[in-house]
Amino acid sequence: MYEYLPILIVGAIIGAFTLVFTVAYLAEKNRKEKAEFDRHMEDREIIRRLLVYARPYRRAFGIVLVLLVFSIAYDLVSPLLIGQIEETVKGEFQLSYLWTMVGLYAGILVISMICTYGQSMILQKTGQKILSALREDIFVHIENLSHGQLSAIPVGKLVTRVTNDTNAISYMFTNILVTLIKNMVVVAGVLLAMLLLNYALTLMVLCFVPFVVLFTVIFRKFSRKVHRSVNDATTDVNTFLSENLSGMKITQIFNQEDRKMEEFLEKSETLRQAKKNRMFVFGIFRPMIYMLYISSVLCLFYLGGRGYIDNFSLFGQTMTSGVIVTFYMYISRFFNPIQTLAEQFDTLQRSFAAAEKIFTIMDMVPQITDEAGGESTDESSGESNGESGSGEDILMDLETMRGEIEFRDVWFCYNPGEWVLKGVSFHVKPGQTVALVGATGSGKSTILSLICRNYDIQKGQILIDGIDIKKIRIASLRRHFGQMLQDVFLFSGSIRSNLTLRDEFTDEEIWQACRYVNADSFIRRLKKGLDEEVMERGNNFSAGQRQLLSFARTVLHRPSVMILDEATANIDTETELLIQDSLEKMRNIGTMLIVAHRLSTIQHADHIILLSHGEIMEEGTHQSLLKLKGRYYQLYNLQYHREQLAKECGEK
Repeated sequence: MYEYLPILIVGAIIGAFTLVFTVAYLAEKNRKEKAEFDRHMEDREIIRRLLVYARPYRRAFGIVLVLLVFSIAYDLVSPLLIGQIEETVKGEFQLSYLWTMVGLYAGILVISMICTYGQSMILQKTGQKILSALREDIFVHIENLSHGQLSAIPVGKLVTRVTNDTNAISYMFTNILVTLIKNMVVVAGVLLAMLLLNYALTLMVLCFVPFVVLFTVIFRKFSRKVHRSVNDATTDVNTFLSENLSGMKITQIFNQEDRKMEEFLEKSETLRQAKKNRMFVFGIFRPMIYMLYISSVLCLFYLGGRGYIDNFSLFGQTMTSGVIVTFYMYISRFFNPIQTLAEQFDTLQRSFAAAEKIFTIMDMVPQITDEAGGESTDESSGESNGESGSGEDILMDLETMRGEIEFRDVWFCYNPGEWVLKGVSFHVKPGQTVALVGATGSGKSTILSLICRNYDIQKGQILIDGIDIKKIRIASLRRHFGQMLQDVFLFSGSIRSNLTLRDEFTDEEIWQACRYVNADSFIRRLKKGLDEEVMERGNNFSAGQRQLLSFARTVLHRPSVMILDEATANIDTETELLIQDSLEKMRNIGTMLIVAHRLSTIQHADHIILLSHGEIMEEGTHQSLLKLKGRYYQLYNLQYHREQLAKECGEK
């Protein structure tokens, strides 16, 4: 019994650690169940979905696997060669045999290095292609989400999904998957070689395997949790930065820099603590695996050394110096893949956590979609391009649009039960200019959003040229609309790229659109003209100039229906005159829908609709509504007196 005391001590230490980790695992499992955490994806589901992106590159991965077989030859054969060299040096020494073994060892090493280099290059190129495809898919999916869904998700969160999270996944394709396969083959090959060499010592090594598996399972539980917390904290920081950097002017105006700094430091501290917890978990697991490796080496030296010195056999297996040296190297080869996995498990869990976040976004079903049905129909000809199950399901592609719009008893709400529109019905004839007026929250902008099908109504029907908009493909429907909003959004680039939106237009067409809306005068004064740089959100242009560029962009794309949502608000008097002149010209292009608070800007509209609390209160021409002396009359007189008072104050 005394002879096996060292082994018993090692076993007691490992058992104590196992007991502590098991208790911690069970406590964490129970705490998680009591907290009723949200259910997350299984690793198998994540891997299955990620492998879909690897499927087109099966040939490349096949080549990598072939190279992998040659690259692991060094791990399997080199210990045997070292053992043979040791036996040669100890026994009857033959220099020629030694040189043969050394040459064979060097040859295997060179082949392994070449194959490792080849597989690394193939994996990096393939991994970048997979990463690009994944990014494209999530970006396209985000583009297909409805306005309501995009409004509910912080921009910083979406940016994190497309950038940080996809980067975390890239390492999985370029390294981890192949490394896992390599490690499994190496472990299997090493075990087979050890069994053939000395099964007694192999059984001793296998006694440590259950503890390796147990520690890995326990680590996985804690690692997944800390990685998820790190990802959540990173998303919070990115979201905070995205929002506050965009609104930095407001922060400075209200002197809130110190408060915002406190919020940023708080979120940064949360991220720091999350990363600290991740390092703590990994800092425990990695030494535990190394402890098992050292314990197995100690047992090897103890049992093998005693067997060699005392010249006795273990389970009928003799102990030689060559066997001990070979087994020492094989134990290293056996635990090295596990240690490598321990080091890469951090990245693996990060990849799984990132993939889970990405697939959560990709699993969001777009609320506004083309209804399932038959093939497209050319409305201009009225002929179907293919067969369909029923006429009700046919989706139409409108080549042309006359601009006739009709609302039939439309009810709509953003939140269930909170109706924004209540039984709204009106008819817009082709080429008409119709203005929507009313107090804030009356439903004016909502009507414009519904026409473009940014949202779907709950009751009623919206018709374009006599066709229910749900029977028209979304891309085809929106192609005929041109929207000019109060908050003009310009992309970083040039004036030309912002006007064309990367579509093909000649310079003459661009200048013609600019002249039409009176934007050419200020563009020609710029040093680079159409190629003048546009900074982020167009901050190097005035509000009036941005609005004129918005008008030019709309006219250039030749819409059938133009939508102006407070497009003349917050504009100086000189620019307003230019915009009013542009509006008069644009009325000749097609149907125009205008939302305006200043009634003086819509006096010449063909039809005016007054909304209040989601219902139509009055409608008619400017003159007819004044004669009614109703709500419109009151609003007009109120604004008129305010404008007169403002003029008098200005003159004084």
